[in-house]
Amino acid sequence: MNTENQKKIAAEKATESVQSGMVVGLGTGSTVYYALLKLGAMVRAGLDIVGVPTSAGTEKIATAQQIPLVTLATHPSIDLTIDGADEVDAHLNLIKGGGAALVREKIIANASEKILIVVDESKISRVLGTTFPLPVEIVQFGWEATQTEVNRICGKSTLRVASTQDGRQNPLITDNGNYILDCHLDGIPAPQEIELQLNNIPGVVENGIFVNRADKIIIGTPSGIRYME
Repeated sequence: MNTENQKKIAAEKATESVQSGMVVGLGTGSTVYYALLKLGAMVRAGLDIVGVPTSAGTEKIATAQQIPLVTLATHPSIDLTIDGADEVDAHLNLIKGGGAALVREKIIANASEKILIVVDESKISRVLGTTFPLPVEIVQFGWEATQTEVNRICGKSTLRVASTQDGRQNPLITDNGNYILDCHLDGIPAPQEIELQLNNIPGVVENGIFVNRADKIIIGTPSGIRYME
């Protein structure tokens, strides 16, 4: 079973927990994409839910799938969120933000009664920060000074860029109008401490460490589904 199939079976397994009447947080990323497709099919077959998207990209996909969408202003309590992760450690702590939606993902996570994380087995790691860089979203103003302070904690970071149609590379702009620094670490043995330290830097909006957020990890593997909870 290839990686895409592992993502698909994990995402579709998570949708089995969705019931009519729920407010569902809709995550962002290549694995959650399969959950959005499945939820769309379920809605068209009669499932009565509303969704709260974590990014403009997810909103676009959910709209195309005819999933009714609402906002946190009207629905501040979310029954269940299905989201992905870039790295998961043995304690169910996460690194998220590869899709540049970490701020909205953490806001949605904070409003959720239950969070299911869907991944393929390559995302499982013994210690966070060993296989995926840590994203840190920062405001554009004075970003170089913010990066200097971030580097005091992370050691080294790079400004995330995006390619334009003419081949140029410009700083990636998040849905919130900010930049992202990708921190390259040799591991994060104390993720809660690093999360707080980074968020205490002026200019940092949020970082991609999610501690004690996930209720269950649904992992697609070549031999089928396995769980961490």
